[in-house]
Amino acid sequence: MKVSDMKKGMTVLIDGILYVIVDYQHVKLGKGGAVYQTKFKNLVDGGIRDIRLRAEETIEEAYLDKRNFEYLYSSPNEHVFMDLENYDQITLDDDAFGDGPKFLKENEKIQISMYNEKPVVVTLPNTVDLTVKDTAPEIKGATATNQYKPATLETGFEVQVPPFIKIGEKIRVDTRSGEYVTRVKD
Repeated sequence: MKVSDMKKGMTVLIDGILYVIVDYQHVKLGKGGAVYQTKFKNLVDGGIRDIRLRAEETIEEAYLDKRNFEYLYSSPNEHVFMDLENYDQITLDDDAFGDGPKFLKENEKIQISMYNEKPVVVTLPNTVDLTVKDTAPEIKGATATNQYKPATLETGFEVQVPPFIKIGEKIRVDTRSGEYVTRVKD
């Protein structure tokens, strides 16, 4: 595809390495033609690379196969998932799964993007509902005015919650920031 056709979020292949386009800017230099100052994120190691491309150049677009998986279980360094279409199982290590173990419990649905049948991007849901397993007792008369206490969730993840949250309650946690969102009513 031509460089002028690229968009943020597209996946491209440069020198055999998968990148996602984070940002780009069309720049007109004093002498000569216009260029695109482009910021790419490496999908393997997460590194950022700035590349200047001429408008008439071409780059190879990489098509990712986005599939829905179910999180089955974890062993110390590996995490097992089942493809919901063909029931094949795949295993990811800690580096590939990222923060997933903090937020996911068994049978949660997630999306994994594959390239040449290899998983490259794990997309967690934006929020997850988890049960509070341990926290300090509720403080009578306490309001939610900037007073938070630590709470340990069913996955072992610790999050700051308002003082009215009790053991056994379900709360919603934002997986992008790791913060408490709201209490969940069943």
